Amino acid sequence: MVIEHERVGTVARQLLNKVPEVTIFFWIIKVLCTTVGETAADFLNDKLNLGLSITTYIMSALLLITLVFQFRSRKYIPGPYWLAVVLISVVGTLITDNLTDHFGISLVTTTIIFSIALAVTFAVWYGVERTLSVHAITTVRRELFYWCAILFTFALGTAAGDLIAEKFSIGYLHSALLFGGVIAVVAVARRLFKLHAILSFWIVYILTRPLGASLGDYLSQARDDGGLNLGTVGTSALFLVTILAFVLYLTITRKDVIVDEATG
Repeated sequence: MVIEHERVGTVARQLLNKVPEVTIFFWIIKVLCTTVGETAADFLNDKLNLGLSITTYIMSALLLITLVFQFRSRKYIPGPYWLAVVLISVVGTLITDNLTDHFGISLVTTTIIFSIALAVTFAVWYGVERTLSVHAITTVRRELFYWCAILFTFALGTAAGDLIAEKFSIGYLHSALLFGGVIAVVAVARRLFKLHAILSFWIVYILTRPLGASLGDYLSQARDDGGLNLGTVGTSALFLVTILAFVLYLTITRKDVIVDEATG
């Protein structure tokens, strides 16, 4: 997988950096979170009959509460951070679903809208901070840019994933293989051709969203629709337990805590 190697800052970064080191654990949990985002949104909306609007309000409120704790923290803590990622995955999915289902905006249009929103976020972030490195999330302003970018990557990934899997009739499994293949190409480009680390990271971060969503749909949807019919409850529970196990492991071992090379 792509590992972002850029190192920015001094001891203050070691004490205050608010995101995990980009390791294999990061990418595994990220994909699991995106899968949960897809299946949990479907479960709350359809199975519990809450509807898109109520589900969006509830999950957005939970996300805001979690982000308050995340911003108040002085350093990266696995639990609150990954809970925020799970919730922002659900909210990103719901935003796209609201635009397409309630307002009748096509998946092509939503894909373009979120692509522009993400590009603007990156442009403003870089213009203000002169870096897009996740190894430099050491101020409230940078953390705001970071979470805005994360939200747009999830919304964009949902729109692009649904566009390819459903509108282009490629199917969930083939969509997952497609996005996984593109991620592999980026990883090879990074390793063999020295593709820029930060660019590689964000490309893969965006692509893991439709990859996870396609996997979630493939596992949860009915066989007639091209899935394995595990259901949204079973799929969500399975992935949430797996996420919890990884987060507990990282909390104990601290293997994903960024340590400044100068201080060891």
